[in-house]
Amino acid sequence: MITTPVTGAVTGPVASAAAGAECEELAGALEQLVSMWRRLAVPGELSSTAAFTLARLSRDGPCRLTELAAHEKVSQPAMTQLVSRLEGQGLAERCSEPSDARVVNVAVTASGEELIARRRAARAARLAEFFAMLPEHHQAALTSALPALQLLAEAGADSGSRQ
Repeated sequence: MITTPVTGAVTGPVASAAAGAECEELAGALEQLVSMWRRLAVPGELSSTAAFTLARLSRDGPCRLTELAAHEKVSQPAMTQLVSRLEGQGLAERCSEPSDARVVNVAVTASGEELIARRRAARAARLAEFFAMLPEHHQAALTSALPALQLLAEAGADSGSRQ
């Protein structure tokens, strides 16, 4: 087994076999959670791609349309249409890059930030109902796993546009 210096991940034949089985189970659980997450959506809410795009802009700041398209795994024309719709709704805006006026970035507006917050709060309230149904030891396990899940999500976000 080898521990990589950058990520601290354990590699090698023993680690990869065990990790492979655990990752397969994790992948199945995450698929079910994503499905549940979509069912928690408020009717008439934004599409998943629109909501994820706004959330990314809120979290990471303004970026180029081409980067957004690559990150969300959609074509540039599809992202252009999405950004135009978000602009029309007052949720996003195009702005110049401070260091190069020729470059146009997309940014979330204050209204977009408010929508993201309302959307997250509504889903969190619905999720809390399911969470409350779990035994205390499972609630504690999920709470304890949050830092690891956040790191996993960040690692996936960093590699999203390189796939």
